[in-house]
Amino acid sequence: MALDHAFGERTPAPVARRAMRAEMLDAETELELARRWRDEQDEAALHRLVNAYVRLAISMAAKYRRYGGSMNDLTQEAIVGLMKAAAKFDPDRGVRFSTYAVWWIKASIQDYVMRNWSLVRTGSTSSQKALFFNLRRIRAKLEREGAQDGASMREQIATTIGVPLRDVEMMEARLSGSDFSLNALQAGEEGREWVETLEDEGPQASEIVGRRADNDRMRGWLSEAFKTLTERERLIIAARKLADEPRTLDSLGVELGLSKERVRQLEAQALRKLRKSLEARTGNAAQQFVVAA
Repeated sequence: MALDHAFGERTPAPVARRAMRAEMLDAETELELARRWRDEQDEAALHRLVNAYVRLAISMAAKYRRYGGSMNDLTQEAIVGLMKAAAKFDPDRGVRFSTYAVWWIKASIQDYVMRNWSLVRTGSTSSQKALFFNLRRIRAKLEREGAQDGASMREQIATTIGVPLRDVEMMEARLSGSDFSLNALQAGEEGREWVETLEDEGPQASEIVGRRADNDRMRGWLSEAFKTLTERERLIIAARKLADEPRTLDSLGVELGLSKERVRQLEAQALRKLRKSLEARTGNAAQQFVVAA
């Protein structure tokens, strides 16, 4: 794709050096280049347009260094946003390309920062992004103005940014801690890892034993109930209710030399016998183990 090659070299140092030497575009030249790219797919015009604003991308990337990303990575993300802006820019809207590009560059950098802030996704909605990048600044401002109470401050932050109070509380919790390995040893618990404190959501041993006992009991009931059936009835029930791929009434009728309706009657009769036998042994609770006719 043409945009992928608009910069030639992609390493940060050459990009930075070229940015310092790039031409400054006036409004008319910028408009002409944008139209040539949009209407004629002129890659030379795209190259001039984008390179003229690489310094803008680098300048914006530098503002996000306090969030921990390397300048090289931040610059690359800023340039990605710049290229997206060039691909979508409409020169007939009466807006300078630099004004339009700022939003794309900022969005690309912020997405990168939030993706890499923590192993746990910090947020993706517009309100979460607004909180992530403005929470500390607004809290510091409120503290300078004398706000002391934590609950009151959170309410003011929520009102200022225009987000629910719950979102403020969740973001504060995320930003106050840091990632750590579940394999790290607990303080004062020699040899015990944090992962050992996680509750096992699988069935407990008592549940497994109880379930096995119930299954064994159920199989015993069915085995005894099956003894009340004739050989032909057992064949029909096994083929219709117990097989992985149940057979049709027609195929069983052909095998047994019976009509489809007669096979259906024998099936219903066999199921009634099974119910009656199970009820006699265990009561009505055992009916759940018989497949309804």
